[in-house]
Amino acid sequence: MSKNNRNNSPLVEVFGFPIDNESYKAKRYRTKKLCPFNNKVPNCTKDKANNPLGVCSVRHGNNSVITCPTRFREDWIIIENAANFAFGVKSNWTSLSEIKLVDKNGQSAGNIDFVLVEYDDRGRLTDFASLEVQGVYISGNLRNPFESFIKKPTKDFVWPTGYNYPKPDYLSSSRKRLIPQMLYKGGIFKSWEKKQTVALQKCFYETLPDLPETTEDKADIAWFLYDLEFDKISNQYNLVLSKTIYTEFEPALHRVTTPIPGDISNFINTLQNKLDEHLDNNSPDTPSLTDIISK
Repeated sequence: MSKNNRNNSPLVEVFGFPIDNESYKAKRYRTKKLCPFNNKVPNCTKDKANNPLGVCSVRHGNNSVITCPTRFREDWIIIENAANFAFGVKSNWTSLSEIKLVDKNGQSAGNIDFVLVEYDDRGRLTDFASLEVQGVYISGNLRNPFESFIKKPTKDFVWPTGYNYPKPDYLSSSRKRLIPQMLYKGGIFKSWEKKQTVALQKCFYETLPDLPETTEDKADIAWFLYDLEFDKISNQYNLVLSKTIYTEFEPALHRVTTPIPGDISNFINTLQNKLDEHLDNNSPDTPSLTDIISK
């Protein structure tokens, strides 16, 4: 991708190809709104099936950040790696997608992205495990630059920075999606003593608190961290496994759900200022709580 693109366009991949890829195949995928990453149908269905938001990844600093979870399905390496962890490399396995999970009261706990199933030579189920796939939410407006590019595709496409410029929202991606599903759905799998796996991008994982690691044989969860690696010859990005982190369930979830407290004096100062405004008293005669704590 040209230097001009890297600095001035939030779009990295559109319908599976870098925006400066002008090959016949790339143009065909853009025209037909196709997905090359094993979507459930040939076309892209992100956001709206009849008018899909065909952005697979966006530029943020030096990273090409995956925004669409279907992007992780390239060559199905996420399934293979997860199954090898859960069952071993010599097992017979397949995957089932979007399997509904319910609790003891029959209430829905949500859908599992993929349930990996191991079976014997007679096709009988012998074990199962979960795989959750998490892309990154976007803040700002991504559809406007996408539609502008689609109307007039060019390798030198640029988009002005400023208000509503699209960028990854890592905090919402973890707090609103990843952590709740790991707590609720993951809690059920943990109670069943079944392995869990997570596929996400390395740059996303690095925004989480440092998780206490363990060995592969003791792990309840395997975190598979992927990245996009650019191939200059094909002018395409390839999904590659960057690192695998092994954790136990309780220590990992305790770490990501326990905030690191800030300095209490900063919070006290905020409260004192608000109190002064409320009481219309800018010069309290008595020592403040901050003064008492600091002694």
